[in-house]
Amino acid sequence: MRAVGQDSFGGPEVLKLVEVERPEPGPAEVLVRVHAAGVNPTDSWHRATGGLAGDAAPVRLGWDVSGVVEAVGPGVTVFRPGDEVFGLPRHPSPAGTYAEYVTSPARHLVRKPAGLTHLEAAALPLAALTAWQALVDVADVRPGQRVLVHAAAGGVGHLAVQIAKARGAHVIGTARAAKHGFLRELGADEAVDYTRVDFSEAVGDVDVVLDTIGGAYGPRSLRTLRPGGIVVSLASPAEAELAREAAPLGLRAAFMVVEADQAGMREVAALAEAGRLRPRVDTVLPLELAAKAHELGDSGRTTGKIVLSVAD
Repeated sequence: MRAVGQDSFGGPEVLKLVEVERPEPGPAEVLVRVHAAGVNPTDSWHRATGGLAGDAAPVRLGWDVSGVVEAVGPGVTVFRPGDEVFGLPRHPSPAGTYAEYVTSPARHLVRKPAGLTHLEAAALPLAALTAWQALVDVADVRPGQRVLVHAAAGGVGHLAVQIAKARGAHVIGTARAAKHGFLRELGADEAVDYTRVDFSEAVGDVDVVLDTIGGAYGPRSLRTLRPGGIVVSLASPAEAELAREAAPLGLRAAFMVVEADQAGMREVAALAEAGRLRPRVDTVLPLELAAKAHELGDSGRTTGKIVLSVAD
């Protein structure tokens, strides 16, 4: 089968199309014929560094997948060949969804909503599950709370806005002014142009901050919170330091890494099926242009998600 591989760490240019053996599903696994694979910032990080685990090259990238079950391994009862599925196989361990076929633990996938194309479905798993776990599992967002989402027009951000709205929150998003119309379409109640104003002075009385940027954004976000509020960081693992700064102020801070989670994926699928969660697919490229997809992603200027089209 065709797949995207790399022999060394570096920029997008290290990615190349290779021919490899088609995998076979093991016990409790399914083989998925990949129709589309989402591209995420963590893919670029693993391409450049090997990620948290320092995986050695050669590396096979990709976690987001949408496709059709081709075969099932021993003991699988939840799917059969022909089922349309999507999900986040194995994360944070390597999955290798930039390929024509991929194996996955059966319970890391759920049925694809009929109202989504494979391209749309592939844009959801990692970003939407990240937003769901941060806002629901960690922060427990409730109706009437004020939620601040940084980089609200980005891959995770634009889905977090919709999830927070579905939870009944008042949502504030940071983005460039040119993207404020998009945020309003998503349901954001307020939009802040971080290039023109200091968000930590423009926004207050917030219950939950979703920090997708890291660095100084964590400490600055503490200034926007009301007592008992929480900053959930996706980008800065120095949560111990931030938590120490937050505690005397009556605030909380947490860092999280998304995990494969069928229960969470079912919630994401249900929101999508109900029309309350829709990914914005910014760019679609064929598998052989994975390097170009990474170039675009590394620019940080995309609105929504980049997706690789693998099969018609």
